[in-house]
Amino acid sequence: MVISVVMAAFILFQILDDGGDLTHWIYKKYPNMFKKIKGIVEESVTGVHRLYQLSKAGKLCVPAMNVNDSVTKQKFDNLYCCRESILDGLKRTTDMMFGGKQVVICGYGEVGKGCCAALKAMGSIVYVTEIDPICALQACMDGFRLVKLNEVIRQVDIVITCTGNKNVVTREHLDRMKNSCIVCNMGHSNTEIDVASLRTPELTWERVRSQVDHVIWPDGKRIVLLAEGRLLNLSCSTVPTFVLSITATTQALALIELYNAPEGRYKQDVYLLPKKMDEYVASLHLPTFDAHLTELSDEQAKYLGLNKNGPFKPNYYRYLLLCCNVK
Repeated sequence: MVISVVMAAFILFQILDDGGDLTHWIYKKYPNMFKKIKGIVEESVTGVHRLYQLSKAGKLCVPAMNVNDSVTKQKFDNLYCCRESILDGLKRTTDMMFGGKQVVICGYGEVGKGCCAALKAMGSIVYVTEIDPICALQACMDGFRLVKLNEVIRQVDIVITCTGNKNVVTREHLDRMKNSCIVCNMGHSNTEIDVASLRTPELTWERVRSQVDHVIWPDGKRIVLLAEGRLLNLSCSTVPTFVLSITATTQALALIELYNAPEGRYKQDVYLLPKKMDEYVASLHLPTFDAHLTELSDEQAKYLGLNKNGPFKPNYYRYLLLCCNVK
């Protein structure tokens, strides 16, 4: 009742969301308010998926900006940040060594690529599971063994989910894991690991330290569950301020773009961040490295058919990083 009174008196201009929960709540609870906002900016796979579902059903009555698929978000937050935070999170919680450990990483998107690169560089034996044949082929070309989870679940020392999906690791998988297997999630949703299935009378939970639980089977076998299946990089490690700056700048520019856009530029649909903004975010952070951009001459710009100030790549261009090049 109090929330309803406060919200009724509150003027909402825009929504900045991570996961789609706030958007979904306002859409369901305050539909009239939802129709009047100037736009939504969403930065997660799950949240973007929910926006596209609303759009497909004809229920998205405001423009939305998909920041998750912007280059600056995908590469710096998802790939480069997770490449470091996976090691940080595992070290802080388990104090383990990575050399020679067998690891299966579920999903070879940007987060999965970062995790694979980091663990391979530390001497781990890395397996990958993937549903997308293109990502699967990338994993193979980067030197990782593509498997089904059932094929390696008995032998691996660490299981890491990076899909954004649900029930990627089920109770059946958990039952078959070896003693002391470490299980954690780097994807967006906390539904990737079926943690609810572990809360049964025959299993014993033992809190070892903050964010670390041992789940013990009747025969004495135990698995090490980190952050109760929530995001390891947010729960058990730090996020570098440099990456936060890139992500926050991208989100802020998207909000400004939606708010200041003339009527009719953005309709009731989901849009990708304009390439020019992606490039601008990157250029703002180059001085951190004392980096000096090369400038096109007029002749070169004309030859390539580009504006000297960008954008330098078409919207369909994909910036690729091969994990096998990371030493």
